[in-house]
Parts: sequence; C-alpha cells; structure tokens
Amino acid sequence: QVQLVESGGGLVQSGGFLRLFCSVSRLARRNFVVAWFRQAPESDREGVAAIPGTSEEIQYADSVKGRFTISLDSPKNEVYLQMDSLKPEDTAMYYCAARPIFYAGSYFDHHKYIYWGQGTQVTVSS
Repeated sequence: QVQLVESGGGLVQSGGFLRLFCSVSRLARRNFVVAWFRQAPESDREGVAAIPGTSEEIQYADSVKGRFTISLDSPKNEVYLQMDSLKPEDTAMYYCAARPIFYAGSYFDHHKYIYWGQGTQVTVSS
C-alpha cells in the first residue's frame, strides 16, 4: 500500500524559512506526480507545487513562485518543499499527495489525487 508521510512543519516568523519532507513508500515514482497542497481554515485546498517523477514540467502556484522550491530525492524516496521568505498568508495545513502521471488535467486539481499524507501544520507569525 502506498504511504505518504509529511514532516517539517512548525512555527516561524514572517520572512523565515521551513523545509517540508514527504516520505513516499511503495510508489513507482516515475509514473506518478507528487504535489504539495495546503488548506487554511475555511478555505479551499490549494495546489502549491507539483513535480512529476521525471522531474520535468515542475509547476508552482503563482502565490509561491520564486519563494518555494519542490524537489525529488529518488534514492531516499522523498519529496521536499523548501519554503523561503514565508508570509503570514502561507499559514495552512500542508499535504503531500500523489496521482498517476497519465491522468489528464491540471497538476493542481486535488480531486485527481488518490494518495494523501496526514498533513503538517505551517504557521507564519507576523
């Protein structure tokens, strides 16, 4: 069974940084897209960054471009989200998710993702 486990969240001041980790087990990574989503209270789930198993066509939400970096460490079966220049509006629960690469549609359509982690909280104070 595929498992995704996030870690690395926490409390940080505005302008600070955090690195999120997503451990991916039992997943044929080259055939999947792994993405980070976030959801703040009373808000819709938002796609933040996505990386296919080939590491081509990496995508970022406009709100995080230039500040966040997604990367894949294949030998360690981990996906990272480096978050720099954090803002209070980045505060949310962050989730790692995976879907087959051959699914049509946007990498940020959370309905297409079939595997999810439990989430890790990121809080940015002003």
